[in-house]
Amino acid sequence: MKHYRKSEEAIRALTPEQYRVTQESGTERPGTGEYLHNSEPGLYVDIVSGEPLFASADKFESGCGWPSFTRPVEPANVAELRDMTHGMIRTEVRSAHGDSHLGHVFPDGPRDRGGLRYCINSASLRFIPRDEMEKEGYGDYLDQVREG
Repeated sequence: MKHYRKSEEAIRALTPEQYRVTQESGTERPGTGEYLHNSEPGLYVDIVSGEPLFASADKFESGCGWPSFTRPVEPANVAELRDMTHGMIRTEVRSAHGDSHLGHVFPDGPRDRGGLRYCINSASLRFIPRDEMEKEGYGDYLDQVREG
């Protein structure tokens, strides 16, 4: 089993925006994220730890301005915490091993796919195209991404 962790080297490699989002619980402006309109098959992993988070097969267009997913690819890699900032009660989503702020989860996703919408900042993710997953050590997740 692969071990995922947060390291000083990974933190130093972050862009200022990736650092602000993942380490300071920031949010990228809606509609600006690199992966918002990505429809390529592949796997989304934590930019800090590399732990697998979301599969392209579970990505959908929600219209919220951030990449949205119906479920995590590995539920144990996604921690959910109560967030009472900005005068709202929400559920924050963080990576379990990297402790990166990812975004929030809401109960307004597609009902036929579980009803959840994981609203995730692109800045907290690294996308691994399907054709590179095996080479990068994520071959076990190939069955969770689909072509086209």
